[in-house]
Amino acid sequence: MPLDGATLSCVVHELENTLIGGRIDKITQPEQDEIIIAIRAGGANHRLLFTANAAAPRVHLTAQTKAAPLTAPLFCMVLRKHLSGGRLLSVRQPDFERIAVFEIESRNEMGDMARKTLLIEIMGKHSNLILTDQSGKVIDAIKHVSPSMSAVRTVLPGVKYETPPGKGKKSPLGVNGFGWEQGDSAHLKAKSLAGIPLLPPDSSVRDALFSAFNGVSPLLAGEICARAGVHPETPAGNLSDGQYMRLEDAFALIFNKVKDGDFSPHIYYDDKGKAVDITPWPFLLYANYTGESFDSPSVMLERFYLKRDGDNRLMQKTADLRKVIGTLLERCRKKSFAHEKSLTETENRDCLRIMGELLTAYLHRVERGMKVFTVENFYDGNTLIEIPLDSTLTPAENAQRYFKQYNKQKRASVALRGQMEQNEADIEYLESVGASLQNSASEEDVAEIRAELAEQGFVKRRVEKGRQKQRPSKPLHYKSSDGYDIYVGKNNTQNDQLTRAAHTSDIWLHTKDIAGSHVILMVRGAEVPERTLSEAANLAAYHSRAREGSNVPVDYVARKHVRKPAGAKPGYVIYDHHKTVYVTPKEPNTLREGRI
Repeated sequence: MPLDGATLSCVVHELENTLIGGRIDKITQPEQDEIIIAIRAGGANHRLLFTANAAAPRVHLTAQTKAAPLTAPLFCMVLRKHLSGGRLLSVRQPDFERIAVFEIESRNEMGDMARKTLLIEIMGKHSNLILTDQSGKVIDAIKHVSPSMSAVRTVLPGVKYETPPGKGKKSPLGVNGFGWEQGDSAHLKAKSLAGIPLLPPDSSVRDALFSAFNGVSPLLAGEICARAGVHPETPAGNLSDGQYMRLEDAFALIFNKVKDGDFSPHIYYDDKGKAVDITPWPFLLYANYTGESFDSPSVMLERFYLKRDGDNRLMQKTADLRKVIGTLLERCRKKSFAHEKSLTETENRDCLRIMGELLTAYLHRVERGMKVFTVENFYDGNTLIEIPLDSTLTPAENAQRYFKQYNKQKRASVALRGQMEQNEADIEYLESVGASLQNSASEEDVAEIRAELAEQGFVKRRVEKGRQKQRPSKPLHYKSSDGYDIYVGKNNTQNDQLTRAAHTSDIWLHTKDIAGSHVILMVRGAEVPERTLSEAANLAAYHSRAREGSNVPVDYVARKHVRKPAGAKPGYVIYDHHKTVYVTPKEPNTLREGRI
């Protein structure tokens, strides 16, 4: 779910307990829409992340260390000028809106202490990070909003800051009872909620709650309904007295938790282990999902968004490579079709040889100028066969013409089969590179794949002046539940190195006939626990083209039975003596170097 008022309140509560009184040491802007502020508080260093990214706007503490650009963007320099060395006085969430306000005291240009306010507005594509002075005027914003861009509100330096326009909603923290209007008709009960006009009586209870209160997302409104035992699509005008009393109790229970700072952040995972949502408490709506609880909302948010944001950014950075690979694969598949068609045309070449031999045997019966020669075919029980002739050639020249055509098609057949093998190898290789791109976790991984493609002649090598040569990245490393090391190659070069370096008695795993990573389970000949083998097979399936599939076949075999043919492309091996298991891929629940 988006960072709604309840989840933001959970974060603000953590920041109040962690950062108040802290001193601002460093400010960086690693991305166009992202700011990281280093704060020294409580004897520890903290990094506070602000992002106005439209897909995932948020604020929370972060453990990430991101490289900053050599030249700081303008907004970053403005923040450094006004906030560096400042002290954080307060963090608040006005009216339970999706806005976090940071009050900071720092010295101005005259050396006097002055208060500045940094606000993050978490509102989808309209999200923004705004710095204002003591009088409430905008000093700068990470996104400027001119009058031509919005007729509702302007966000420009020198303009008086105005909160985003409201929709008649009220803070749920100031509500003591719903205050449903009483009347002779049940419809009148839903006429207003806490003094706020609601939607028409036939609108759903969920929409009514969402429309009445700040910070209440449709998901949170649905959870209130679930706790009250009321279907969220129930028309507001059809509620019984008991139903709206239960809704009132459920509403009060949730927002009393907010007032008391009683939170229990959760991430919920689907049956494949993919994170689907975050919540500030355990939700009844996700009772059928696997939940993971966190002591810190910041850790929860970082866990949830780190992979999603990384995937989105990598998708952008790998767009050109994915397009190149797609184009090359399409070209190879067209070649396959053309090769098969040409090969079919050469399959009847023996007929040309037979006609040449028949003409040679009966040369004395062939007259010059004949267009067709009919003769008994002694290769086929003396059945009659008609042999087309070129009337401008002698009988001997006609026979030689058939032999030349036969030899030409024979040579073509041999060449075609070689080209088909090479083309199939290219397809298999490009599909494996596509799987490697899918498994990429950083720009370094992508750079290695690009270099590998260049080395194989599929793309031009990039020449980047002044850029230092990158260190080779390492394979992914996991620990099984039984404590065994499992390594996963992230590209074909790593696959080769990993398989070559493995001990002959280690277990090698790979998806059967599906492009994917080489996986090494380090057992050194020990008997493998079934649980560990299953976890290793899951990693092989997850880091393959079949990641979204089910019942994916995974072959496993001792490393000594895996061989790389001479001259084969990176990542290509052959193996025997293998066994096969079937798994439905699930995302590993923990980070690398941790347990699966």
